[in-house]
Amino acid sequence: MTLILLAISGTITFCVIAWHLAIYALPFMVGLTAFQWVYAAEAGFVWSGLAALGAALASVVLVIAVVGLAKNLALRLVALAVFAVPAFIAGYALVYGILKHGTDSALMLNSFGIFAGVVIAIAAIVNLNALGEAALSR
Repeated sequence: MTLILLAISGTITFCVIAWHLAIYALPFMVGLTAFQWVYAAEAGFVWSGLAALGAALASVVLVIAVVGLAKNLALRLVALAVFAVPAFIAGYALVYGILKHGTDSALMLNSFGIFAGVVIAIAAIVNLNALGEAALSR
């Protein structure tokens, strides 16, 4: 019984961690790319990590600034799409990777993956708007 409860709590923990990582896919990808570029320039591990943190923070700040300060609706939607598309891809890949071991139906895999991607993309947009409102209201 203890192992079953441990497996259930581990699965729930994994899902929560995966949810939060998928929502912030854009800053993670930008930070990882910055880390790789700076590390390839032989700057060292610490400087590469600082560059990655700075780039990830700059990507979030840039999108929040565009969403908060732009008056053009099309520009705001493009900024939200830039943040939501990597979250969609991460959500799709997450659900597809988990379900491919449990089912053989390609239709089920793709439909659940697309649904999860849309849900995670919407959650990313909602979190970004909430973060932007909290940051720009001060």
